[in-house]
Amino acid sequence: MHTMRVLIQCLIVAAILFGVISSILRKKKTLALTGMLLAIAATALGGSSVRINDNLQGGLGIGLDWFLLDMLLMAIIYVPLERLWPQYPKQGTFRNEWTLDVVYFRSTHLPIQILSFLVLLPSIQATKYLGVPALQGFIGRIPWLLQFFLAIVVADVTEYFVHLAFHKVPFLWRFHAVHHSSKALDWIAGSRSHFVDDTLVRGLVLAPLMLGFSQSVALAYLIFVTLHATWVHCNFGPNAKWLERFLVMPRYHHWHHTSQKEGIDKNFAIHFPWIDKVFGTYHFPDTWPVHYGLDGEEISPNFLGQTIDPFIGRKRTP
Repeated sequence: MHTMRVLIQCLIVAAILFGVISSILRKKKTLALTGMLLAIAATALGGSSVRINDNLQGGLGIGLDWFLLDMLLMAIIYVPLERLWPQYPKQGTFRNEWTLDVVYFRSTHLPIQILSFLVLLPSIQATKYLGVPALQGFIGRIPWLLQFFLAIVVADVTEYFVHLAFHKVPFLWRFHAVHHSSKALDWIAGSRSHFVDDTLVRGLVLAPLMLGFSQSVALAYLIFVTLHATWVHCNFGPNAKWLERFLVMPRYHHWHHTSQKEGIDKNFAIHFPWIDKVFGTYHFPDTWPVHYGLDGEEISPNFLGQTIDPFIGRKRTP
């Protein structure tokens, strides 16, 4: 508890500090002043020293502090990379629609991550009844790192076909189109995803992992996919060409998000490009995409509309 309070206080102090720096360096002061006022208000209300009326029992607790710290950690990892080595320098950190993606991070991305970890513990117990003993025994004898690699392969092949279905089945595409509506990509743009999309993908990908992999391997995969999925959406220019052949990097996944004809319905793999090669959906030129977003489609510009419209099939003309 003491460590969490210290981290929260550091977050509040950092918000005030960065607000001061931003208000000095930027011509537009609104965002900086708003952040400073919110941080000062948090301090006035007690900051990290707010008392908790009930005694906390042992175990995990999830609250607003989890959201703030998770977002802060992600920002600390990815924002400096995008600012120092951007593929699109003019895009900036606070691009158009960035506030919409923050809403998605808070309402969809983070809850789905939490749900995945919470479901993981009881679901692993279900492997006693759903698992294949011979398969579990075989995998259990493999070195842990090899088990982890095999889990990523199994998950990626599974997600390839789930992802393909979301593109090819019209009803599913209504939900997945939300993710493809971003007209500019960066680390937080990957959070823009309908909760139906995220829930189905995560559930269907975890299902085969339950059949034969240990809890530690499944947990390690969840951490890996969270970091890697965020990374491939980054506005980050440098690429290691030798690594691009084996691991999905930002430029590869950016082509999946293009609205240019040659890149539509390509690059469905999340981790390994060779999966797209095997199934004939590989597209990886030496250049980056110029245009992003939906091809000839329009969806609601706000979170509420994007959440409701896929259920009722409402279409909007460009």
